[in-house]
Amino acid sequence: MTVLPDDGLSLAAEFPDATHEQWQRLVEGVLRKSGKEVSGDAAEDALSTKLEDGLTTRPLYTSADAEPGLPGFAPYLRGARPEGNAAGGWDVRQRHSHPDPVRANEALLGDLENGVTSLWLTVGEGGLPVEGLARALDGVYLDLAPIALDSGAQFAGAAAELVRLHTERGTPADDVRGNLGGDPLGYEARTGRAQDFAPVAEYAAQGQFPHLRALTVDALPYHEAGASAGQELGASMATAVAYLRELTEAGLTAEQAVGQLEFRYAASADQFLTIAKFRAARRLWARVAEVCGTEGAQRQHAVTSSVMMSRRDPWVNMLRTTVATLAAGVGGAESVTVLPFDHALGLPDAFARRIARNTSTILLEESHLARVIDPAGGSWYVEQLTGQLARAGWEFFQEIERAGGQAAALRSGMLRERIAETWSVRSKKLATRKEPITGVSEFPHLAEKPVEREAAPAAPAGGLPRVSRDEAYEDLRARSDAYLRVKGERPKVFLATLGPAAAHTARATFAANLFQAGGIEPVTGEFASSGARIVCLCSSDGVYEEQAAATAAELRASGAEYVFLAGKPASYEGVDSYVFAGCNAVDVLTSTLDRLGVS
Repeated sequence: MTVLPDDGLSLAAEFPDATHEQWQRLVEGVLRKSGKEVSGDAAEDALSTKLEDGLTTRPLYTSADAEPGLPGFAPYLRGARPEGNAAGGWDVRQRHSHPDPVRANEALLGDLENGVTSLWLTVGEGGLPVEGLARALDGVYLDLAPIALDSGAQFAGAAAELVRLHTERGTPADDVRGNLGGDPLGYEARTGRAQDFAPVAEYAAQGQFPHLRALTVDALPYHEAGASAGQELGASMATAVAYLRELTEAGLTAEQAVGQLEFRYAASADQFLTIAKFRAARRLWARVAEVCGTEGAQRQHAVTSSVMMSRRDPWVNMLRTTVATLAAGVGGAESVTVLPFDHALGLPDAFARRIARNTSTILLEESHLARVIDPAGGSWYVEQLTGQLARAGWEFFQEIERAGGQAAALRSGMLRERIAETWSVRSKKLATRKEPITGVSEFPHLAEKPVEREAAPAAPAGGLPRVSRDEAYEDLRARSDAYLRVKGERPKVFLATLGPAAAHTARATFAANLFQAGGIEPVTGEFASSGARIVCLCSSDGVYEEQAAATAAELRASGAEYVFLAGKPASYEGVDSYVFAGCNAVDVLTSTLDRLGVS
């Protein structure tokens, strides 16, 4: 008779533990069958994936990859507070930039009545006029709804107006929360114009409202210029260190200076990388604070990435922002802003704002995402990715410091060049569709009715560029739209399907998908009546061997000016070019529109 141990039943107790080496040997066998003769670590490397910043995702993680730490304790890897977001969820912070104070007020009150818990207001250039701030906040309980300002060059005026409103309305000092939004280096990154730090330091030193922070370390300008996650982290650390130097020179202690900063990061639909980024950011900031002789958890404001938002088929943005919000919450961000799905099209309407705020509500109230203190804790993959990303961010931070600091790196062009290199590599992945964009480079819908919105105020410009994943395809679609307006129809490509449906369906679907990404309408049937001048042959390799050359000659005799073949490059007579998985779709589509005279 077997006596069970006191600690319960272990079903695997009679089996020896599997070792990492045993797993590698099994992998070697599988790879050997596919023609790869590798062994040991090389077998594991064959199944690994390289990411930006030199990061690597491996096929297997173990407890040896775990990172130390507890929620609420330095280095705050697992959360800034012991209770994480389980104390009531994250702060749902909605962004508003409508220039009309009356309409802005209607939107603010509507959001606050329906689940939003704080407000992020763009004031000055690209948003509300400073003198309209009081009207926009009419009816807002400032002791209940923290206000975070984003005022750029209008910092002094906007900060003075918000402080005046708190004083005039009698908000208790301990209930005043939020952020005045001072960010001179972020403003310079956006505009190329330097901003005086003195007014920011003055507000930081006042101490009138102990819980009102004066500065935001905004990493969005770097993310929106195309920076990698590691570069975003490094630039934010360099900015924060520059602010600490300024604040301590102005008379604040290191502890006081650390308490004046809030950090803003982008959350993307790359779920695990986003989780790791917010965890790594806290770890890096804990190290900076430690070196400064103090301690303090980083306060984080997550904003769903504008780079990932598409203008075509914008409804898919709801899915992107949902994943990004989940990742930011799991990563431990205290405040989360969900950009409305129509953000890239102009000022959001009431429906878009509703969907944005409800994204957090559903994740918190229905998915119970904040019921667990650290949902990602114990995921060895996430913890190892966090460690790798923290090292990459620290290395970029050190590179900026060697260049003279954040201000010097901005003014010398060093930061612009390094980010541009990163975006160039990513642009190639987008062009070859190795990084697909649903509704844009994959599964586009040419007959989609465009979503139209009121134009948003022009954002500050002159500094780092603003990029978007869809920009190359958007340019192509815009050319097609212009052609449609003039000609009454879109440019066309004729899909010549050869052999039975089983032979041609897969490649015909692939080709149709590819050409539509550039606004080129695929047509079938009879070539003579199709109105197309460019052809793409679609079938299997076996059918191509028998029919490709003859079909190409026949189509040319009927007026075809250029012949593509859907498949890997070969040497079929009469075929001009090939389209295949991994080809540069942007180059193919650009040259095709050129040939069709689409300006």
